[in-house]
Amino acid sequence: MSALQRILLGTPTIFRGTAEIFASPSSLATRNASKKAGGSSRNQRGKTAIPKFRGLKRAEGDYVTAGTKLVTQRDLNYHPGLNVGFGKNGTLFAIEHGYVKFSSEKCDLNMDHTWVQRIYGGKDISYLYKNYVHVITDPQHNRFKMIDSV
Repeated sequence: MSALQRILLGTPTIFRGTAEIFASPSSLATRNASKKAGGSSRNQRGKTAIPKFRGLKRAEGDYVTAGTKLVTQRDLNYHPGLNVGFGKNGTLFAIEHGYVKFSSEKCDLNMDHTWVQRIYGGKDISYLYKNYVHVITDPQHNRFKMIDSV
């Protein structure tokens, strides 16, 4: 009888002079876990969305050049003021060089604009105060001298 048969049948086996008795063949089988250890494999909604990084891009008092993004937004949280343009995706950008200024003013909205119609359509806006973004241009320097005309 071979050593493997002795192990499986539970008969005593001698290895290098020591006697070892093995139990029945059922005790030799290993038991595996019936459940996986670890996290869930379900699809998790919202976890794979790419962030858009919307919001304020420049703080009050920052010096900006023409074309600089001031605010990216999905709704009209901030309205364009003096020297500020409004992009078709809601981005506010500087039209002139200058310093950024925020203010809260009474609304004077263009009701023909599609964004204004979508957000304020059918509402009474006569009492609303909203946040405006302005770009205040640098004061003109006084280095010019008057020259007599020829």
